[in-house]
Amino acid sequence: MGTAGASGVDWLRFTGSFLLVLLLLGGMLWILRRMKAAQVRQHGPALLQIRETLHVGPRQKIALLRVGDKHVLVGISGQQFTALGEWDALQSLNGESSET
Repeated sequence: MGTAGASGVDWLRFTGSFLLVLLLLGGMLWILRRMKAAQVRQHGPALLQIRETLHVGPRQKIALLRVGDKHVLVGISGQQFTALGEWDALQSLNGESSET
């Protein structure tokens, strides 16, 4: 009869600990989100954005970056980065101008 009561207490202790961990994780995510929002307000929007990536090998990929008002195509390997091309952000990537 004593073991049945102990397993019930263990189950409650486990459930309480699990809920506490979930609450702490949620609180940390909320704090991190607020810190990021404050950083964006303080420093302005990010100047470097990863627009798209394409994996072409085990440790090789191609990334299209937006840096300020330019698009830069970059080859990335385990040892180096190589700029492959550059376009104005206002210019469409297929060669047509967005201005009419």
